[in-house]
Amino acid sequence: MAMGQLRTGVALPAAVLIPRSMCARCRRPTSVCYCSALPQIETATRVVILQHPRERDMPIGTARMASLCLPRAELHVGVRWAGERLAGVFSDPARPPILLYPGPGARDILCEPPRGPVTLVVVDGTWSQARTVVRDNPELQALPRYAFAAPEPSQYRIRREPRAEYVSTIEAVMHVLGALEGEPGRFRSLLDPLRAMVDAQLACQARADRKTVRHPRGPRPPRRTLPDGFAARWADLMCVVGEANAWPRRGGAEPAEPEELVHWAAYRVATGETFELIVAPERRLSPSTAFHIELTEGELRGGAARGALIERFARFSRSGDLYCAWGHHGLDLAIASGVPRAERLDLRAHARRITNRKLGSLEGYAAAFGPVPPPLAPGRAGRRLALLVQVLHAWRDRDAAIGP
Repeated sequence: MAMGQLRTGVALPAAVLIPRSMCARCRRPTSVCYCSALPQIETATRVVILQHPRERDMPIGTARMASLCLPRAELHVGVRWAGERLAGVFSDPARPPILLYPGPGARDILCEPPRGPVTLVVVDGTWSQARTVVRDNPELQALPRYAFAAPEPSQYRIRREPRAEYVSTIEAVMHVLGALEGEPGRFRSLLDPLRAMVDAQLACQARADRKTVRHPRGPRPPRRTLPDGFAARWADLMCVVGEANAWPRRGGAEPAEPEELVHWAAYRVATGETFELIVAPERRLSPSTAFHIELTEGELRGGAARGALIERFARFSRSGDLYCAWGHHGLDLAIASGVPRAERLDLRAHARRITNRKLGSLEGYAAAFGPVPPPLAPGRAGRRLALLVQVLHAWRDRDAAIGP
């Protein structure tokens, strides 16, 4: 008998899939719509949210939620904002723009809020996405920068943040507007739709779990984390980070200048020996390079000659070194600059294999292994170098717990 047919030969009707009813305002299924919890709060502050395109369709995002609560808020989706798209935002004398984004030079907005009405520019996305938006827009980099430490834990319980002190976009807007307008209590109702969405989402997950039939499985044998043979070669492991002077690609065109290595940092995991050198750019310095790699333009222009990198790192290197990097790009640039070739391990690719899932940033992956360690060198390279070391130590400790 053919599948899906009666013995009489009459075909069974195909199942009809009925799409879920969706709310046009919050763009959530009507069963978890949070519109009834949305407040309407007038503000003297103009709020402009720049959302990375990959966050636009995130069903549990909060940027759209914030824009629905604030009549003076604008929500724009994109990565690059050159030209006329946001000219009014960057040139409003009545409400000068400020950027909510952490980093060197950012002032604590809860302790030192600017005086008078402002335009609050907020970047919405993962940390990697937000960094891309700021890096690729010199107009954003030029704005006065503010940040804050969240005074209370996040209530966004359905999406894990890289660090405990991070909060969702709508929570950040709540804290900052309270500081800017001197009335923190007036903006607490921004949490109402967040709680409604979180509670509804968790309730749906709980109902789905109850419907799931789970069959017990026997215990799986523990899986080692370090690649085979790496524990025996612990003395050879060298974490490395390379940073580039890189011009952005516009509209798919080739960048204005080829990339070149301008910062190289290395750390021997077994001994703690550290190498770090800033290399002066030989080509035109991209306007976004200093911001992206977290060094000043003066530090970059005052760096060593490329020949000095080759000479000094050759003295640091030794036979049997095994480079450990997050991806290949920085290491490839270093080798193109004259750094000695050696065996390598792409920690990102290996982490993807052992977790069997797509990975985001190094910062996001390392967050599972404990607090952010202190940097091992200046700039972004030193911060990321410390994270690579943290990952390797965490893998070795996990393997040690398994036993021989």
